[in-house]
Amino acid sequence: MKLVVSLVAALAATSAFASTPAVGPASKGDPKAAESIVNQVCAACHAVDGNSAAAANPKLAGLNAEYLYKQLSDYKSGERKNPIMSSMVANLSPQDMLNLAAYFSAKQPKPGIAKDQELALLGQKIYRGGVQGAGVPACASCHGPQGKGIPTQFPRLAGQHSDYIYTQLNAFRLETRANDAAKMMRNIAAKMTDADMRAVSAYIQGLR
Repeated sequence: MKLVVSLVAALAATSAFASTPAVGPASKGDPKAAESIVNQVCAACHAVDGNSAAAANPKLAGLNAEYLYKQLSDYKSGERKNPIMSSMVANLSPQDMLNLAAYFSAKQPKPGIAKDQELALLGQKIYRGGVQGAGVPACASCHGPQGKGIPTQFPRLAGQHSDYIYTQLNAFRLETRANDAAKMMRNIAAKMTDADMRAVSAYIQGLR
C-alpha cells in the first residue's frame, strides 16, 4: 500500500512557523527545529514521541521521512483531503514539513497488540498471501513481511492502530482518499470486502 499510512490529526503550526524559505523534498530536515511545533500542536493528537494513544490518530514514529513529508505536502495542496489537517498545515513552510518529517521518522515506534486474535489470524493470511481469486495482492509484497515498509516507496505499517488502517483502506475504496501513486491503493481496496479490511487491519496492529 502506498498507504497509510497517513496523518489524521494536528501536525502543523501557526504563522510563526511559516517564515522559512521554500525548499525541495530532497533537502534534509532538522528534527531539533521541529520540537516547538511538535510540542505546541502535534503532541496533542500524536504524542511527543509520535506514538499516538488514540486509535483514530495514526502513529507517526518510525514512518519514513519521505512519506511523512509527502503526506504533509498533500494536505497543504489539497491532494489529500482532511478538514483538520488541511487547516493545520496551511501555514507550514516546506522546511517546517521537512523538519517534522525528520523528527517523527527518528522516533522509536512502540509495538501494538492485536485485540482480536481470531480476526488477526484471518488478516495474517491476507497480509502474507493476498485474497485468492479477488486479485488482492499480499500486503507484504510492498510493505515487507514485518511491516517495516520500503523507505521512499511504501510506508511502515507494523503496530499502526487498526482503526486508522481500516479507515484509510475504506477511504481508498471509496476514493475519498486519492493521493496514492497510479491509483495503486484504490485499485487494491476496491477488490477488498469490509471483512477483508477489518481482518488485515487487526493483524497489522499486532505486527512486529
